[in-house]
Amino acid sequence: MLTAEDVLEILGLLREFNVWVAGGWGIDALIGEQTREHRDLDLLHREEQESAVVAALADFTETLDWRPVRFVVTDPRQREIDLHPLVFGPDGSAVQASLDPGRPFRYPASCFVTGTIGGVTVPCLSAEQQVYFHQGYEPADRDRHDMARLRAAFGIAIHF
Repeated sequence: MLTAEDVLEILGLLREFNVWVAGGWGIDALIGEQTREHRDLDLLHREEQESAVVAALADFTETLDWRPVRFVVTDPRQREIDLHPLVFGPDGSAVQASLDPGRPFRYPASCFVTGTIGGVTVPCLSAEQQVYFHQGYEPADRDRHDMARLRAAFGIAIHF
C-alpha cells in the first residue's frame, strides 16, 4: 500500500514535469486527507514528457503496457504507479486515448486543479472530473467510498 509519504516522494521525483494526481489519491487530495488505503498512484502526464517521466522514475520497472491508454511501473518496494498520457490542446484541455479509439477520454481545462496530500499542495483532477470517470461501470466498494467522500465534501450528485 502507498502512504502519503510515498506519494510525496514520487511527486518529488517528478517535480520538473506536468503531472496530476487522479484516482483514489486524487480524491483524497481534494478532500485534504487520506480516507482509505491505496494500492497504487494514478498519475496523468503530458504525452510529450513521457520518456523524461520514465527516466525520472529510474527505480521503477514497467509491469504493464496498454499504451497509448496507460502503462504501469513498479519499484522494488512494490509501489505501483499507473501512468496516463495526455495530449493537450491550445486551450488547456486534454485527451487521453481509450480502448475504443473513437471515444477518447476528455479533460476540460477547468478540471486541472490542486489539492493537498500530507499538508503539501499537489496538482490533481477536479471533483467533477473524478465523478465523470466513475460512470459507466459497476462500482467497487472503494469507488462507493470515494464517491461518498466527494458527495459529503462538495455536495456533488453521483449516480450510485
